[in-house]
Amino acid sequence: MDLIGFLLIGLIAGWIATNFMRGSGMGLVGNLIIGVIGAFVGGFLFRLMGFAAMGLIGHLITATVGAIVLLYAVQVLKKA
Repeated sequence: MDLIGFLLIGLIAGWIATNFMRGSGMGLVGNLIIGVIGAFVGGFLFRLMGFAAMGLIGHLITATVGAIVLLYAVQVLKKA
């Protein structure tokens, strides 16, 4: 996947995750950062479980799940 495609998936995944977890977006840059980091987290977690992302939808799901896990971890750490 090329860089622009990776960034677009990260942007969409970050937007979906922030809306799922908090109810409002974090802005363009915030969503992009959450989505891109979430893509790495999701890819790592899915590989640990033996899953592989195939195609655009698979990558989007992987990045979104990773972004949700990342946002949840940040919320837990903020409370501690």
